[in-house]
Amino acid sequence: MSAFAPWQQRAYEQATAALDAGRLGHAQLFCGPAMLGKRAVAERLARRVLCQQRIDGEPCGRCRSCQLLDAGTHPDFHVVSFIPNKEGTRLRTEIIIDQIRALSEKLTLTTQYGAAQVAILDPADAINHAASNALLKTLEEPVDGRYLWLVSANPHRLSATIRSRCQRLEFRLPSREESVAWLRAQGHRDAEAAEALDATRGHPGLAHQWLEGDGMALRREVAGDLARLSRGDASAIETAQRWASDEHAALRLQHAADVALAEAARLTDPTRARSLAAWFDRANRVRDLLRTTVRTDLAIVELLMAWQAGDGASVARGQHG
Repeated sequence: MSAFAPWQQRAYEQATAALDAGRLGHAQLFCGPAMLGKRAVAERLARRVLCQQRIDGEPCGRCRSCQLLDAGTHPDFHVVSFIPNKEGTRLRTEIIIDQIRALSEKLTLTTQYGAAQVAILDPADAINHAASNALLKTLEEPVDGRYLWLVSANPHRLSATIRSRCQRLEFRLPSREESVAWLRAQGHRDAEAAEALDATRGHPGLAHQWLEGDGMALRREVAGDLARLSRGDASAIETAQRWASDEHAALRLQHAADVALAEAARLTDPTRARSLAAWFDRANRVRDLLRTTVRTDLAIVELLMAWQAGDGASVARGQHG
């Protein structure tokens, strides 16, 4: 099993202390920012619950239960997430009532190994309204030895009633010092780690992803595009077509919004700062539109034309001119 990051280890130790003391409720909400390893902690905790021969409290890795978990075939361990649509052409974007009903039926069955069953629902906030009602019924009728763990980066999207039925295990962004140390341990140089942490507002998991992939390079590209647009050296239409041309459109818009917010934070002119804040909100709305049938390139063209027309361009000129 891979080593936990320090913030994962703290959450895991909090959960295991509750488990060992008999205080871990049947329903648990693992919540906090995305990419902090909530699912990994839930899965390790499931191993601890289901292992038949724990060593010093930890899963042994050798018993039948551990072997079945390794193979992904443990009959007492269930994961509910996105499934293919009816046509089998893509994954659904929500968790539906049939999945929750099937899970509820499994949780009423006799366990096959030991005295527990564990189910992980991830992302829990993706359940639709009907599924939410079915989940609530399951939460309200707990069975001994049945654990239902909800993983969510957006717990506010869950109904208040569901949240009230769960114990919460909070994952929080660690200190900057701890984040830099962890990123260094992943092989990143301190300067790169610092830049990425600034870009992600102190999120080590996201910083690592951007450093490992194209995230930081894409951020610099977006900042350059906005600067060229503000100077009139680039076309909003051509830039929008490029931004919308691949799978990174949402990330480009996120970077653009962040660049505008960072720029606004440096301003002393409240009118210009408000203008950039409004553009920040607009960029985030356009990012939300990417999940709809709206033509991405047209929405981005309008956004970039607004930047060029003054929402961002006048600020950029004022700061750099």
